[in-house]
Amino acid sequence: MVDITHKIITLRTAVAQAIVKVGSATTIQAILDKKVPKGDVLEVSRTAGLFAVKNTSNAIPDCHPMPIEFTEIQFECFEDFIQIEVTVKAIYKTGVEVEAMHGASIVALTMYDMLKPIDKNVEISNIKLLHKKGGKSDYGMKENTTLSLAVIVCSDSVAAGNKEDKAGKIVVNKLEKIGLTVSQYIIIPDEIQNIQNTIQLFCNQKIDLVILTGGTGLSNRDVTPEAVIPLLDRRIPGIEEAIRSYGQDRTPFAMLSRSVVGFKANTLIMALPGSTGGAAESIDAVFPSVLHLFQLLNGFNHGK
Repeated sequence: MVDITHKIITLRTAVAQAIVKVGSATTIQAILDKKVPKGDVLEVSRTAGLFAVKNTSNAIPDCHPMPIEFTEIQFECFEDFIQIEVTVKAIYKTGVEVEAMHGASIVALTMYDMLKPIDKNVEISNIKLLHKKGGKSDYGMKENTTLSLAVIVCSDSVAAGNKEDKAGKIVVNKLEKIGLTVSQYIIIPDEIQNIQNTIQLFCNQKIDLVILTGGTGLSNRDVTPEAVIPLLDRRIPGIEEAIRSYGQDRTPFAMLSRSVVGFKANTLIMALPGSTGGAAESIDAVFPSVLHLFQLLNGFNHGK
């Protein structure tokens, strides 16, 4: 199966449709009057659909087991066809569109099986996804791809040339994958004054987003939070909590990180862990949904 361990948990919704065509209005009337020999077509097929939705991963090899939290199956009967609509919801890391379509397919197939003794012209058609919602694709702000970004690597060893930077590069790579462009990339020692001067420089340049990686731990040389916090006009605890919560689900040591996020004027500053995994997970935890912040700024203008 596809690796979804990096994905965030969100409310996922999908609506699928299937059409069952019949040979005459007599078949529809028999369904409505519950006179089909094999039983109540709508209720039996509804039950089959519910089982199908919950057992999709047992039938489709690459589908993940899902904590399905809601399924609704609706029917609309016309003169010569029945329209089936299946709605599925789950709070999870991946979507439920296959579950909805699997449910609609089995509902339709159950109807076919129950109706074939009385109607030789039954056929299934138009199994399709009508709508889906949830996940990062719904929370990305495509209009913000013109934001100006800077990445600062805070590391004594990397700045001295004794160690290769991996965390900063993976941050840049992940941001570029969601359509953003990093215009500034700099490596500096983990010194309070140096960090503050560099941040101030980028703020003076009206950079929209400044991401620091490194120096958020608890060693004596980890001073990035001490450098960043005095500069912030507005701290954003919710983003800090989201980063740590996401990391804690993956390693018990995430609670030891001191990530800091906030605004200095209209520049969003994010101080993230310096480990490659910690930096990568921090980006996965809050991007691209964090870009919505820029829509909340009064009078925000990319051309400022």
